[in-house]
Amino acid sequence: MASKVYLVQAEGRDLAARNTALGALLDKTGQDMVYKKDEIVPVKMTIGDSSCVHNIDAVSVKAIAVRIKAQGAKPFLFDTSVIYKGSRQNAVDHLVLAQDKGYGYSVTGSPFVVADGLLGQDGREYEIDAGHIKRVKVPSFVGMLDSLLVLSHATGHIFSGFAGAIKNVAMGMSCRATKQVQHSSMKPQVSQDKCRACGCCIRICPAGAISFDDKKRAHIEPGICIGCGECLCACKFDAVYVNWEEDMDVFCARMDEVAHFILSKFKNKFFITFAFNITQECDCISTKDDRLISRDIGILASQDPLALDRATTDLMSDDHGFLKEHTAYQNMFAYAAKLGLGSLDYNLIKL
Repeated sequence: MASKVYLVQAEGRDLAARNTALGALLDKTGQDMVYKKDEIVPVKMTIGDSSCVHNIDAVSVKAIAVRIKAQGAKPFLFDTSVIYKGSRQNAVDHLVLAQDKGYGYSVTGSPFVVADGLLGQDGREYEIDAGHIKRVKVPSFVGMLDSLLVLSHATGHIFSGFAGAIKNVAMGMSCRATKQVQHSSMKPQVSQDKCRACGCCIRICPAGAISFDDKKRAHIEPGICIGCGECLCACKFDAVYVNWEEDMDVFCARMDEVAHFILSKFKNKFFITFAFNITQECDCISTKDDRLISRDIGILASQDPLALDRATTDLMSDDHGFLKEHTAYQNMFAYAAKLGLGSLDYNLIKL
């Protein structure tokens, strides 16, 4: 059955015009964003890292929060810590960056929460026994709250070719250990040059796979390591690293499986994608000079994250052939449909 995907077209950098378009979209999709009085509503979004300038603007976020609060509900914005070096590796730096980029409560009207705790390891672990992922660790509120609203900025991606709603959920709603498992089938390793022999990784390893070698540097025994990624969270010196050379289809399949599990824990889900300034790199690493790979499309919304992502890629102009060269997202969509994450068929409703 085809899913409904709503589109309000808008181009250019005029934020007032964009927010007028957003208002029209919210008016049309109001029946999909109904919340109870005093209901706590998590709003997933990313502020991008410090170099990113194309993330969703705070004024648009506020407009959405106003709609939720008008129903007597209580929205909060959230993201989780990342596994790469940057300004979002821990909650302190992440919250400072959010404030610096204009996502404070006085602007958005909603508190910003780093949902997986100070160092990205606070959450609940579940056994899921999917094809590629056997366990996941996610923020504790997953499974406790009824509703979820996901705001995504459409971009390219170095691995999958495209990053939208599915990637936003799979990576953005998992703790750092599960991010690591999605990114790499190889176990973490230790840079001997960076290791300071503090022993933190040894103390936190649940498998007892880490010990000091004869040079008093941490060593991870691959035969014992379970690939949980806890050492990656614990190291303060960036001495633990992951293998980024990964089969792209496996990477995408893992994202599908994690997203499918997380979304199964919510009763009411809605997804809004902002398809402006569609950069070649995702917001984790894009800069103001990053190449734009498509003309602006507008704002899209759906109850179906797969249909939403597919509609977005179908509408992208792919000006430089990036999507033609990076096609892993197509298999990601096919596997997502097989899992029941959504539909590949959609009806595009233009407003």
